[in-house]
Formats: sequence, C-alpha cells, structure tokens
Amino acid sequence: MLDSFKNLIQTNETLNSTNDSARKILILFGTRPELIKLAPVVFELKKHSRFQTVVVSSSQHTDLLTPFLKIFKLKTDYDLRVMTANQTPNQVCAKVLSSLDAILDEEKPDLILVQGDTTTAFAGAFAAFNRQIKIGHIEAGLRSGNILIPFPEELNRRLISQLATFHFCATKGNRQNLLSENITENQISVTGNTVVDAFEFILKNEQPSAKIEQLIDETRDLKRILLTTHRRESFGLTMSNNLKTLREFVEKNKDTCLIFPVHPNPNVRSVTEKILAKRERIFLLEPLDYVDFTQLMKSAWLIVSDSGCVQEEAPSLGKPLFVLRENTERPEAIESEIAKLVGENLRELLAENYANEAWINSASKSKIRSATAKRRNELLKF
Repeated sequence: MLDSFKNLIQTNETLNSTNDSARKILILFGTRPELIKLAPVVFELKKHSRFQTVVVSSSQHTDLLTPFLKIFKLKTDYDLRVMTANQTPNQVCAKVLSSLDAILDEEKPDLILVQGDTTTAFAGAFAAFNRQIKIGHIEAGLRSGNILIPFPEELNRRLISQLATFHFCATKGNRQNLLSENITENQISVTGNTVVDAFEFILKNEQPSAKIEQLIDETRDLKRILLTTHRRESFGLTMSNNLKTLREFVEKNKDTCLIFPVHPNPNVRSVTEKILAKRERIFLLEPLDYVDFTQLMKSAWLIVSDSGCVQEEAPSLGKPLFVLRENTERPEAIESEIAKLVGENLRELLAENYANEAWINSASKSKIRSATAKRRNELLKF
C-alpha cells in the first residue's frame, strides 16, 4: 500500500506542504473494520521519516474498538467520542464533522486518509474537502448497484469518490467502477486489500483466549456454523427470519452447532435473545476481539454473514461463506464460487449443502486465496 500510495502522490499534484518537512497525514477511523484495515497502513507510514502521522478515532464503535487497539498496539492522538446509544447516522455525521473540524484547523494535515464507507469516513472526507485538504480513499470503488443496499454505506462510498483526490482500489473491478464514473485514471491505484495483511499478522502472532479454545474443543465433533449479522438493512423481519431458519436447522441436524458473537446494537440483541437464547448447541457470545474471531473462522464448517469484511476474510482462509444479502459490492468471492448470495434462500441453501458437501469441501481450493495473497504482496511488505 505505501509504495502505491507514494507513487500515486508523486505522479499527481504535490501535497499542500511547500517545504521539505515531513508530510502530515491524518488517518481517521471509527469502526472495527476501518481500524483493522488501516492498522497496516499506519505501521508502514510510521517507518518512514517522510511522513508524520496523526491518528484519529471517532469511536463510532466505542466498545468494539478498544480490544483491537490493544491487539495492534495502536495509539490514537485524538478520540472524538461520538458514540451514544441509538443515535442516527445524521447524528454521527454531525458530531464527526464538528469535532474533526477543530482538529483539522489545529493540525493542518497535508492529506487525510479514510477507509471504506462508514459515516465516519464520509464525514471525514467532507470535513477535509470543506477545508481544501487532499483526501485519500482506501477501499475505493466498491459498488453494489443499489444505492439503498447496504444502507447508508453505498451512498457514503459514492459520495467519498466525488470528494477524494486519490483512490486506492482493492481490485481491478473497483478501478473500472471508478473509471465508469469519470474519475480520472491517474488518480486511481489498484493496491490490493490491507485486511489480508492484518488478518495474516493476527494468525501468525496471536493466540486465542482460553475461552475460545475451550469452545472449539467442546464442539470438535460438530459442524460449526459461525454467524455474524449486524447490518442496518437486515434489521427487523429479515434478521428474525434468518435467525429462526438457523435455529431450526441446528435443532434438526444434531451434528451441527451455531456460534454467534452478538453485535451490541439493541436491534440485534433483542431479537437474538428472543429467538436463539438458551437453545441446545447454540452459543451466543459477547463481541470478540480479532484474534478469537479469526480462530473461530478457521474452525468453522460454514460461515454465514452479512459483513463486508468477512467476505474478504473467509476467502483468505478458504472457508465457505453464505452472504446474507440480496447483492454484494464484493463480487470476487461469489465469482470464485467460495461464497453464495443467500437472498431469501437460506433454508434451501443450508439443506442443499448439508445433504451434499461438495461445495463446502471445495472452498479450500478456491482460486481467490492465491489471488488475494498475490494482490497483498504487491501492496504491503511487513
């Protein structure tokens, strides 16, 4: 990522600084996926005296961020502390804009780096644009084709693309999306996906907790289904139906179990307690740190998720994935046949692939594993 980042800057406009001092780069994140994907970038930037980093957390995900900061040994220079219970995206956006503006005035960065499509990322890009600060967008060019799915992330990422100076894409398909929207070609660089670097760092350097090791041991004779669901468009009837379907599948098939680290959002917790609590072979866990979650992914028979990050992580492990969505902005896993879009067909897909495990067993041989690693090697060197 850093090599591509520097080359792209050198072939475009110079940064705002007019002297030879270190270029000041402000890195903004607010959610767990942003932190995971930006940590390798921060580490690499800090290796080079040419860059001065300012790390800012919005704390859009307050409780979820803390263990990840510890794992990556990452210190923040500023914490906006925007999170309050049941707030709307508009409230998050307003708080980030207001709080970040004072920091931009104080620090006067040459560039702000935002990642992905969160409300924090959009607000950060908008705040920088209003102060005529250059913007680098990591994970640029993802498109679902439906402005309402995922909500509000699809609109956020499209708006950031209109504000950004530099666009760092994970895939050639992402690059093509931007070109089709008339983004100038020399502003775009295909860098690969930093989640692979973060993911492999964890696998090589960290060990799971005793609690997770015990859970894996207790379920060693079962087919583990690992579930994550938290997206706004899944709330309500969709999530209820999915949870009921999974519960009924586990109840019917005694050699299976469901492991679900439950997101802290009340919209997830309330329906989960109602449908899944106190059921045999269904394990409801508190949110996990990245180390424990990666170990559960490694041990899973099947992963079921509406997460964008998991669509990138599961292929790196060669794990079969059911994507709990109608469509996806990450088609590579679908095209490589390591993942399947569920839509309204979760019941049928579970039954079909339990009866015939050919697809489940073929996932470890998926082409996307080596392709992802190849992109990573072009992107970053730890």
